[in-house]
Amino acid sequence: DHYGRLMGKRLEPQFFLENCESGIGACNYLLTVDMEMNPIEGYDFTNWESGYGDFLMQPDMGTLRIASWLDKTAIVLCDLLDEKTHQHISVSPRSILKSMIKRADKLKLSAKGASELEYYLFEDSYKEANAKDYNDLEPVGWYIEDYHLLQGTREEFFNAAARKHLQKSGIPVENSKGEFGLGQHELNVRYTDVLTMADNHSVFKQCLKEIADQTGVSVSFMAKLDDQQAGSSCHLHVSLWKDGRNAFAGDEDFHGVKCSPLFKQFLAGWIQYTPELMICYAPTVNSYKRYQNASWAPTRLAWSVDNRTAGFRIVGHGESLRIECRIPGADCNPYLAFAAALASGLAGIEQELSPPDPFRGDIYKAAHLPHVPETLQQAVNLFKDSEFAKLSFGENVVKHYSHFCQEEQNAYNAAVTDWELKRYFERI
Repeated sequence: DHYGRLMGKRLEPQFFLENCESGIGACNYLLTVDMEMNPIEGYDFTNWESGYGDFLMQPDMGTLRIASWLDKTAIVLCDLLDEKTHQHISVSPRSILKSMIKRADKLKLSAKGASELEYYLFEDSYKEANAKDYNDLEPVGWYIEDYHLLQGTREEFFNAAARKHLQKSGIPVENSKGEFGLGQHELNVRYTDVLTMADNHSVFKQCLKEIADQTGVSVSFMAKLDDQQAGSSCHLHVSLWKDGRNAFAGDEDFHGVKCSPLFKQFLAGWIQYTPELMICYAPTVNSYKRYQNASWAPTRLAWSVDNRTAGFRIVGHGESLRIECRIPGADCNPYLAFAAALASGLAGIEQELSPPDPFRGDIYKAAHLPHVPETLQQAVNLFKDSEFAKLSFGENVVKHYSHFCQEEQNAYNAAVTDWELKRYFERI
């Protein structure tokens, strides 16, 4: 759905085998609901007036895998099709990414990528956390564990199970490591084509949440869970390939990077169009709490070579040369994030854009550089008015997701928070 949650049905094997080719029906309101599953009015795609009919979930059999953390269960991801025309639903996140992949195909290019997910682990179960209103939860770690093997060993009851089950379920794992928060961890899976990576990302989150449920703990992918702790990111690594070779690699020396002209153009486009497509990287009100100085999250639009204060960090060389975008949080929808990256970078190639000079030093202190959008409302306004977004995704998609994010902002605006109660209850 819009949030990147896996929605669907559990089917008996025989029924699935008999019906998978024709697709499985589901209510199309799923692309209009908020986090609480309330159908939100104001969408053109479907609404009360149209009666909230069905669309088809068409299994992509290439995604079929054993879900080894569940008993005798397989999982398959689906494309969403119009029930009458059997055309892809244009506002579906997976359809949006597929449309950008087709755009790369026309340039005889393919995109590979990886998404690095960070998360917090708590001793409290999800049910216990809910009963406590998510206050005073106990993290599994009691000091910053970045790369710390001893603290990481204490968390192996969960992270080892996650690595094992992901590997058994067709998602090749590279490693896991402690991160910069109490009970914060990162687990990395191997890079692949961007559609498979977005699929793996979605299954990854589902797997870890369900393992947490089984283990009696909880895991959170909020972008900024605590204002005193590091945020959780989803760094995107992207490279373009042609004829089996990394098309970013080349002989040109560009500020110390051996690269091709295509690399520079893609980088330029990605940087230039990030503000207009920011809701694809940071889709919630909470997303924007993560962009704080000296927090390991970027605040400014700049690129640099192997510099973790940069929004765009260049890493690798030769066949491993790639762009790491450090802007997305762990709450991003991977299909939309990769789609935004491709839309921006491919526009840079088509328009033959040139990137700014790299920044050297502490980018947090570079007040002259443009800041990333600082609120969801600012990002919604940029997206809604963006001719580039409309040209890239279509006006219907821009209208659909502008409405979705605006309703998210409206819900927050109407809420009374703990911060307000603590600040104003007695002393105002």
